[in-house]
Amino acid sequence: MATELIPLFPLSLVLLPAMPLPLHIFEERYKQMMSEVIQAETEFGVVLAKDEGTLNIGCTASVRRVMRRYEDGRLDLLAIGQRRFRIAEINDDKPYLQAEVEFFDDIDFSEVPEELKQRASVAYRQLLKLEGVVESEADERQRLEGGRLSFQMGHLLDDTEKRQTVLALRSEVKRLEFLVRAIPQYIVEQQRITLAKRVAPLNGHAKAGGNGNH
Repeated sequence: MATELIPLFPLSLVLLPAMPLPLHIFEERYKQMMSEVIQAETEFGVVLAKDEGTLNIGCTASVRRVMRRYEDGRLDLLAIGQRRFRIAEINDDKPYLQAEVEFFDDIDFSEVPEELKQRASVAYRQLLKLEGVVESEADERQRLEGGRLSFQMGHLLDDTEKRQTVLALRSEVKRLEFLVRAIPQYIVEQQRITLAKRVAPLNGHAKAGGNGNH
């Protein structure tokens, strides 16, 4: 399979196709990388960086808009997820990482069963509710017209492992099946985390009449 050399940006997140990615660029090597990317109007690859190394499946991004340029060369920009890829070989010829990558897309284009569509839509609305967002009719139309609901749902997941699974699966049916199975437990976990954050400030305070030292 043919490969293409692209700049690589390891981050502590998983980018999905069509997902917005705001970035603040401050390291010298990435200032250089973004300068070259913007000038050539090319894509750069985003991969999940973990303690044990960088994962080999990622998603390219293109710079949609430069929000601010600082005098010292720093940048605030908005990028958008584009194409999925697998790293074939790392290249360190430049100050920033590059990689020879193989682009891939779905291999299974089976029609999503109606029952699965309905379950996925319910799960999507549950994710929105978790974020305190109510989907309007206009938002619903935009979602339905946007295609590949699985990636839209993946945008709402604050879980890199689940997002990485969504990124790697090569079937919309398989992605939606995975998500409708995973989201109920995910919501329970997120609600537990939210509750713990609310309760935490109440713990450990001195009782009334105490000296206030901890």
